[in-house]
Amino acid sequence: MSDTWSGLLTLVTLVGVLALVYVPLGDYMAKVFTTPRHSRVERRIYRLGGVNADAEQSPRAYAMSVVGFSVVSVVVLMAILLGQAHLPFSRDLPGMPWWMSFNTASSFVANTNWQSYGGESTLGFAAQAGGLAVQNFLSAAVGIAVAVALIRGFVRVRSGELGNFWVDLTRGTIRILLPIAVVGALVLAGNGVMQNFTDRSVDTLAGHSQTITGGPVASQEVIKLLGTNGGGFYNANSAHPFENPNGFTNLFEIFLILLIPICLTRTLGTMLGNRRQGLTVLGAMVALMATFVAVVTWAEVGAHSQAAQVAGASMEGKETRLGEWASSLFAVMTTGTSTGAVNASHDSMTPVGGGMALLNMMLGEVTPGGVGSGIYGILIMSILTVFIAGLLVGRTPEFLGKKIGSKEMTYVALYVLTVPAIILVGVGTAISLASTPDAMGNPGGHGFSEVVYAYTSGANNNGSAFGGITVTSDFFQITIGLAMLLGRLIPIVLVLLLAGSLAKQAKVPETAGTLPTTTPLFGGLLVGVILLITGLTFFPALALGPIAEALS
Repeated sequence: MSDTWSGLLTLVTLVGVLALVYVPLGDYMAKVFTTPRHSRVERRIYRLGGVNADAEQSPRAYAMSVVGFSVVSVVVLMAILLGQAHLPFSRDLPGMPWWMSFNTASSFVANTNWQSYGGESTLGFAAQAGGLAVQNFLSAAVGIAVAVALIRGFVRVRSGELGNFWVDLTRGTIRILLPIAVVGALVLAGNGVMQNFTDRSVDTLAGHSQTITGGPVASQEVIKLLGTNGGGFYNANSAHPFENPNGFTNLFEIFLILLIPICLTRTLGTMLGNRRQGLTVLGAMVALMATFVAVVTWAEVGAHSQAAQVAGASMEGKETRLGEWASSLFAVMTTGTSTGAVNASHDSMTPVGGGMALLNMMLGEVTPGGVGSGIYGILIMSILTVFIAGLLVGRTPEFLGKKIGSKEMTYVALYVLTVPAIILVGVGTAISLASTPDAMGNPGGHGFSEVVYAYTSGANNNGSAFGGITVTSDFFQITIGLAMLLGRLIPIVLVLLLAGSLAKQAKVPETAGTLPTTTPLFGGLLVGVILLITGLTFFPALALGPIAEALS
């Protein structure tokens, strides 16, 4: 009963704090990307990079900048990981193996933070802080920049330009992510999260010596959550007491995960000059989130197996200091925001709870989605919803004053199909290999769910895992690494091409036949389309995995 009251109080507090910051932060982010003024620090960065900050880019140039920047980031991060033995604060650790470095570099550049290694036993402080944490900032800023570019596509009229990627990247990092991260790191460090550059040797009660790994944890923890990156300084992730010491830090970390994705819906409405549209999008996100929280909490708190009935709940893989409610909420928020951090073992969740976490990622990370990716993801689904509604009434679809023609729908269709294709091809290939059963931590439907979860998490840029599966073979390192890069970059390119097509159009005036997209009816239709598309795409895989396991 105490865990129930604690869980309810956490939910109420979380909603209240998010409501307090929603308007000021959302409007501030809109101002960041609409003001023509550059700060002194930003101008110096532009000079160093040879960037003309007042020149705008075409959709293709913007997309090429994103892809080029991401490729260079992968190469640089791989070099850091391969050569970490030669860096200061290496803790005398060797360089990371080749394919593991490719997988890790792809992961952090793609805002995924999938980890096939143990952080405290594999990486030194320089690689963690100078490599991984830096990419946590930059990959998050890339997502925000792409979302802003798509919003400009709706706002602009007969324009062939979407802004300047390098300006958007710099502003997102310096004006939004960095200031919040500094304050957040101080809060975490002040409440027990590790922040130092030393390892300590201690004597155990058994009389043995044990090394306790320290490090710059708080500074990396805050941006992994704020930027919806995921991963962890320690292998146990946010279940480790050095990353997440108590109930307050657990609540604060969930708040950081939701902060920017939720407030970006206000940014959307402000930049469009139509705040009701932002609220409609937020309403659809919240409706899906609330449903998933309710179902997962019911599955994990309820005693739905013999072992759980004895314990009073499904406690395997969860820490008693946090409890089932906190673990369920954390699981839904991280799988719904492409964060991937965990404070409990998702592999130990009940079939229904684990299946819902898997389904949450399959929705396309729109509940509320990652930093930036959630906004452009749900706008894509909104366009698809308008198109389907237009087919039902025999009208040419329009959304936010722009015609949705065959060209726009081609980009939308390719966006919707890309990630599921990457997931299903990856799963099919992995399952066909004779070596894959040996990598599974469990047989049968649960083992199959582990494989599906791995590729779903990678392609959707989530990064969490059913930890039972072993993914250290070259096959998994390469294929999941490719899934992360392709699942990130192909949708981004399609979004930017769609934004360019919309920006070139003139505004279409509203008429009596225009479908209102700021009503609860449209919000409900949007939720229905998201669930329908996901169900039609992934039901066979879900039926073979978590559904079969639950029914057994």
